[in-house]
Amino acid sequence: MAEPAARERLPDLETWRAAGRVERVFGHDVFTVDRPPDTASDAPALVYLHGYPTSCHDLAPALPALGAKRRVVAHDHPGFGLSAKPVDYSYSLLEQAEVALGLWRALGVTRAHLVAHDYGTSVATEILARRERGGLDIELVGVTLCNGSMHIELADLRVIQVLLRSPLGPAVARLASRRVFARNMRRIVHRPEVFDEAEIDAMWALLTADDGKARMPQITQYLVERRRFWHRWIGALTRLDIPCHVLWGDRDPVAVPAIAEAVAGECPTAELQWLEGLGHYPMVEDPGRWSAALLGFVDRSGG
Repeated sequence: MAEPAARERLPDLETWRAAGRVERVFGHDVFTVDRPPDTASDAPALVYLHGYPTSCHDLAPALPALGAKRRVVAHDHPGFGLSAKPVDYSYSLLEQAEVALGLWRALGVTRAHLVAHDYGTSVATEILARRERGGLDIELVGVTLCNGSMHIELADLRVIQVLLRSPLGPAVARLASRRVFARNMRRIVHRPEVFDEAEIDAMWALLTADDGKARMPQITQYLVERRRFWHRWIGALTRLDIPCHVLWGDRDPVAVPAIAEAVAGECPTAELQWLEGLGHYPMVEDPGRWSAALLGFVDRSGG
């Protein structure tokens, strides 16, 4: 396989902080990046839901390409990145969906293509379930699902995830270190060298800001919800009536290819597209290829 093209790096923490702003949503500070298109356009926005345990910082290398012709809105879920990390919060995927919808409403987003990665795919399927029941005030013109363990029964969870959701979770979180974080992140991308030390520093700083480590056991209970609401969320996919893009790094050791195949097989509007040679973070591993695939689908589907 040919060597991958040079990619834009993840920005350092302060550069990234300056790229966004804090919005107040249901009493919580939500870090938000709202990038207008480079050229005036009335095309639907791209709204992005990031994965676990990182933040919308993952989208940074792809932003220039995505924002050339479209508004891009991304935010850190409460408990992640530069958003508030309250103790008195459920960290339920249902509530994370409510925050996303509240943010988009506050920003005046009325038509959008929904893009979701990892943890964000379960927030997305909750939003699709609400759409099916007539519960949205935003028009979704399509959805892209990227390397998420929606079929939790097929996922190959990391040991750290299993420990964090267990009664040992608080102790495991206290003992978590940058060294272990770096090792785990490099194990879930296809080419470990894709994350240099500065990028790991930025991701670790975002995870640990405002006592973020202490929130990880609460957040990791989302794995339980993936089983509890399986029929609601997978059911919404089986009845979906808008274009669905299943965009997948085919070397993902966590959200394994069988999950992409299952989603593509059960969703009547799905188009499955493999990103060969990429792992769990394709938007970081090869942002140019990931962005081109996403925008290509959006253009083809009329989103």
